[in-house]
Amino acid sequence: MSKKHKKEKKGSSQEGKMSAKEFEAALEPLQLELVKMQEWVKATGAKVCIVFEGRDTAGKGGVIKRITERTSPRVFRVVALSAPTEREKSQMYFQRYIPHLPAGGEVVLFDRSWYNRAGVERVMGFATEEQVETFLAYTPALEKAIIDSGVILIKYWLDVSQENQAKRFKERNEDYRKIWKLSPMDLEAQRRWYDYSRARDAMFAATDTEESPWYVVDANEQRKARLNCIAHLLSVVPYDEIPHEPIELAGPQEKGDYAEPDYPYHYVPSLY
Repeated sequence: MSKKHKKEKKGSSQEGKMSAKEFEAALEPLQLELVKMQEWVKATGAKVCIVFEGRDTAGKGGVIKRITERTSPRVFRVVALSAPTEREKSQMYFQRYIPHLPAGGEVVLFDRSWYNRAGVERVMGFATEEQVETFLAYTPALEKAIIDSGVILIKYWLDVSQENQAKRFKERNEDYRKIWKLSPMDLEAQRRWYDYSRARDAMFAATDTEESPWYVVDANEQRKARLNCIAHLLSVVPYDEIPHEPIELAGPQEKGDYAEPDYPYHYVPSLY
C-alpha cells in the first residue's frame, strides 16, 4: 500500500452505495494492513494518537469499530470520555485528556476529544467565549508538544449533510437497538446546525496547522467513509511489515490416567 497521501478535491462526492458484500471484501485487506501496523507499533514502541471529531451521526463509532475489530485491545485503545465531573471541571481543561495519550507501543483512538470545547461546549454554552478563545489559541502549541514528544497525531473530521443527519436521527429514533445513541444534546444538532458550522469553521481556522492538519472524511456514504478513512490512516502512519516467524504448534497432550468427572455442569440452553 502506498504511503503517499493524495489530496482529494474539496467537496468530492461519493456517488453510488456500496453493498455489504463489496464492503467486506474491500475491508479485509485493510484490516490485514492494520494488523501489520499494530505489529510495527509493538516492535518499534511507536506512539499513535488518532482524534475522531465531526457532526453527530457522521459515523465516528463505526469507523473506530472497524479499525479495532481485528486488532488487539492491548495495543489499540479507545478513549470515549463521559461528561466531566465537578472535580474535572475545576482542573486545567486539558488535564483530563493528557493521561490518555499513548505510551510506547500503543495506538489511542479518541471518540471525541479535547475539541469538545471548540464544538458542543461552545454551541451549548457550557464554556464561555473567553474559554473557547483561550482553547483555540493554545491548542496548536499543545499539539506541537505532543508531536515533539514522539506521538504521531492524526485528526479526522467526519462530515455529513444536514439531510443525511436528519435521516439518521429518524432511524435511531425508530430502531430500539439504536435509541441509546440519541440524547437531548444530539437533537440540538439539527436545530443549531449553522451554529455548529460556525464553531467548526473557527476551529479549523485556528487548529488546522501544517504540523497537525485536519483530514475531512465525506461520511455521507458510511461504508465508503470507513474504507477511505482506514486507507488514509494506513497511508500516513509510516509502518513497515515486521517479519513474522510461524509458531510451531505443539501436539495434543496424552490423556494418561485422566478421567472425565461425573459433574452436573450448568450448560447454556442450545436455542440456536
